[in-house]
Amino acid sequence: MSGHMDYEINKELGECYLFMGELDKAEEYYKKAVGSNGIHPDPYIGLATVAVQRGELNDAMLMYEKAHKIEPTDKSLSGIALIRMENGEKENAFSMFIEAIKMNPENMVALFSLIRLGHELERVADIIPPLRDYLEIDPGKHEVRYSLAGCYVCLDQKAEAREHLEKILEMAPDFDAAKEMLETLQP
Repeated sequence: MSGHMDYEINKELGECYLFMGELDKAEEYYKKAVGSNGIHPDPYIGLATVAVQRGELNDAMLMYEKAHKIEPTDKSLSGIALIRMENGEKENAFSMFIEAIKMNPENMVALFSLIRLGHELERVADIIPPLRDYLEIDPGKHEVRYSLAGCYVCLDQKAEAREHLEKILEMAPDFDAAKEMLETLQP
């Protein structure tokens, strides 16, 4: 077997065990993948995920940073940002999530973390563009549209909020949270 085949198989096995929650096995195969062929960010992302699930955030940070040095991806960016957010470095995490979204507008971890941080840091206006960009890709994602409407409410832009809530209810008439928010906006 060639080194590359080894790498692919070990990485797949790592992902498989991680998915099943068998962290020790996952770690074993990711480590084999790291050793088997060339330099790839993926096994380090896998090892970081294992560490996060064990609550070992310092180890996770080291692994994300290794992955990031090899090749910056939205996964390594949002991984590092998540840990910084946990450690209370909110402004720094916010800009890293924005960077991750620029690389991949569909990174849901980054998107929902931005929504949370935007409200905590009172930077709601800054999270509207990434939410709108996401909805251009996937207009049927009602949770994202609902969050966007919430941002408009915070900024007292009621007409925009109403427009997005009505759009949700056209597609999903039983989305109760959207109904409730819309009722609070009635003049």
